[in-house]
Amino acid sequence: MDSFISFTGIAASIWIVLGIYIASRFYPNYSHTKQFCSELGAFGSPTKKLSPAINNYPLGLLFALFGYYLINSYSGHLPTMVIGAMVVIHGICTWVCGYFPMDADPYTTTPSKSCKIHTWSGLIMLVSFIVAPLIVTFSSYYSWPLRLLSVLSVVGCVYFSYKLAKSLEQKTVPGLYQRLSYGCQILWLLIFSVFIVIK
Repeated sequence: MDSFISFTGIAASIWIVLGIYIASRFYPNYSHTKQFCSELGAFGSPTKKLSPAINNYPLGLLFALFGYYLINSYSGHLPTMVIGAMVVIHGICTWVCGYFPMDADPYTTTPSKSCKIHTWSGLIMLVSFIVAPLIVTFSSYYSWPLRLLSVLSVVGCVYFSYKLAKSLEQKTVPGLYQRLSYGCQILWLLIFSVFIVIK
């Protein structure tokens, strides 16, 4: 069973790309550059029920299982256990984001309670996958290539998050920068998961 669970991090990394792509095929004229991933499950979206069903809920489970695996399998190594906790938190917040949709208009000045919960949960997701690679960066337990890739992941995520904020302000292509920012984190998860499996 543990050998199966060890692959859930890799599965989540692949699943999220496929899930977003598949859901977007059922959303007429959906733009991956101009629209957020969460707009697939937003209020009034044609994929409001489909998106969380194939994205948030199974992804949350995969994240939680991989985090559990890290905590359980590396009980004698605190840094990896903390990373596991961050992955579990990421999974729980993925569920929360699926259960509480964002508003149809991402630029609304009066967001609903559901949208506020969604936004705060998304922020925690962002932070959890900044903390995790930073732990790898400063832990001599991990190989130097993984540590280097981890710091590059954080730098890329922060940079594209900054570009996202600017793009949101200018109403240009926030969807593109959201994908690049989160893409840095998911790529890190994939590489870290492979490291865990082959170690």
